[in-house]
Formats: sequence, C-alpha cells, structure tokens
Amino acid sequence: MQLLALGFGSGLVPKAPGTFGTLAAIPLFFLMLYLPAWDYLLTTLVCAVLGIYICQVSATQLGVHDHPAIVWDEFVGLWISLIPLVFIGFTWIGLVVGFILFRFFDIVKPWPISYIDKNIGGGLGIMLDDVAAGAAAGICLWFFLLLIS
Repeated sequence: MQLLALGFGSGLVPKAPGTFGTLAAIPLFFLMLYLPAWDYLLTTLVCAVLGIYICQVSATQLGVHDHPAIVWDEFVGLWISLIPLVFIGFTWIGLVVGFILFRFFDIVKPWPISYIDKNIGGGLGIMLDDVAAGAAAGICLWFFLLLIS
C-alpha cells in the first residue's frame, strides 16, 4: 500500500517530491488513455476514493499527516487535470500546460484549495486538496485547449 502512496518511490526524492510524483503519474496516464473516456473517469474516481484509504494508512504509518513523500494524491490530481485531453484529444502542449497548471494550483493553493488543505484532515484531506487543484487545472486546461483549437 505504501508503494502506491509513495508513487512507486517517486515521492522519496528529497527535493520537490510532489513534482516528481506528478511526473511519475504521466506513464500511467498514457496507459489510461487507451481506455474509453468514461472508463478513464471511472478509473480516476476509483483511484481517488481508494487514495483516501491509501494515504490515511500511509500517513499513520509514517506518523505525519500529509507527509511530503505521499504523492498518490498528485497522481490522481494530475489525472483529473488532464481529463480535457481525454475528451478533446491528446496533444503534447496540452500535457505540458496541464502539468504546469496542476503544479501551480497544488503549490499556490488558492481558495478554496487552501481552505480544504487547512481544514480537512486525514486521508480525505490529503486527497481532496489535490482533487480540487486537479479540477481547477482541468477547467483552465479545457479553456486553453478551446482557445488554441
């Protein structure tokens, strides 16, 4: 279970584990692109729900709420932010912009992401702020892709 929470080891990078965890999510995103769009959404939803448990157990084992090495939430957040690529169509610029947007929202944490981060604990809190960051990034990416098409 910790293998997933730590992003297959990507969260153990000493500097910027969240960014490396997000990068590690990209190969799985490419595999998920082979799924029909609704199965991509379902898979992402299942990973988010399971992530609540995975992150809670790992945080308890590590003795730190939202330990920096826990990056499963970054995996799911990125997949949420890239949903427009599943429906509109994959482009490399879309992937890069989606990645940057997700990292921006995850790091800066504008409201309501900051509220979630500060006020919701446990595995739900660990997952939910990244789900919100992914949703915000996905909405921005959707508009970006519509503008450039």
